[in-house]
Amino acid sequence: MSREIARAIIEAKLKELRKFSYGELVKAVGQVSGDRMNGPDGEEYQVETETRWDNKTGGDIRVIVAVDGPGTSSFKPLTGDFIMSVDGCVGKFGRDILSE
Repeated sequence: MSREIARAIIEAKLKELRKFSYGELVKAVGQVSGDRMNGPDGEEYQVETETRWDNKTGGDIRVIVAVDGPGTSSFKPLTGDFIMSVDGCVGKFGRDILSE
């Protein structure tokens, strides 16, 4: 798995999800979605998105994106996330910088 490609996939997915309203994300809380996509290197990458309450129901929402590819990366995918507050503000917290 190319870590650079995985990071680019995460950043693109987070950018897309940050455009959602708080209300739209509320509807997705508790859901985990998975997609497969081919990277520019010809490898297949699995992209998983999870939306959940950050601390308490009805409060901030945390959106997490994890990407892994072939090999051992499935045991330790790259992740990125953001938190959206009730007023719709998006903050950069925790793994928004991307973690391994």
